[in-house]
Amino acid sequence: MKITNTNNLPTPFVSAVSQEYTFEPNEYRVTSLLKGIRETILERRHSDEIEQDVSDMLWLVLGSAVHGILENAQEKDCEIKEERLKVDINGYILSGQFDLYNGETETITDYKTASVWKIMFANYEDWQRQLLIYGYMLRKIGFNVKRGEIIAMLKDHNKRDSKYKEGYPKFPVERITFNFSDKDFEEIKDWLHKKFSDIEYCESLKDDELPICTMEERYNSGNKYAVMKKGRKTALRVLDSRESAEEWMGSNGGDLIEERLGEDKKCVDYCKAAAFCSYAKERGYV
Repeated sequence: MKITNTNNLPTPFVSAVSQEYTFEPNEYRVTSLLKGIRETILERRHSDEIEQDVSDMLWLVLGSAVHGILENAQEKDCEIKEERLKVDINGYILSGQFDLYNGETETITDYKTASVWKIMFANYEDWQRQLLIYGYMLRKIGFNVKRGEIIAMLKDHNKRDSKYKEGYPKFPVERITFNFSDKDFEEIKDWLHKKFSDIEYCESLKDDELPICTMEERYNSGNKYAVMKKGRKTALRVLDSRESAEEWMGSNGGDLIEERLGEDKKCVDYCKAAAFCSYAKERGYV
């Protein structure tokens, strides 16, 4: 990846985000599997062409700093920290590095920097899946895992809002816990095998033939349906489904329903491979 420095930030800042990662053949990291297959493969294919500015990598620097501090802290005798695991799945290597494992409580812990909105919306499916994968890998080498936890450090926490806003996190650090069953690990095993089967198939496809990332993978806000009246520029009402819009129009009037496509926030702001993605180009994101 090519690192640019538009704002001429100091050299140490640039060095902190310029660590090279070489994609190994047939090896995928856990974090890569949590993305859409199109995004994952395009990142690998175009890694030498992708550009990212240092200014857009601020949270990567802070996240690395947090991990660096915690990595140097002394763990208990029953704990293992910052270990990279590799396991074979369908002829591929799954690689992942968890932050902490406690043998007494059989708990795997991962540290995250996150937004307060992540907590307020309680959208933890990706975190739970990541911990399950780490737990599955640990179980493969003989360590039992019964639960997982995320220690989320909220980069945009506001003390005043925590006092007055309903549902707002009370503290700038939040602990989210998950209990895991044998069924959970069977399901993540099936998910991993299917993911690698899909990857194996998609690796032979051209860029434009790769499957479009799902709405969830694109952070799509969802399509909206606007009830419009001829001669009026603004909508009479905007609803979440066509059925709701048709029902409202039947009771309240209007001449037509206009579908407004939801924005793909991942494509717009967070996908490093967007410049090489035909979908992102067609939608005018790049």
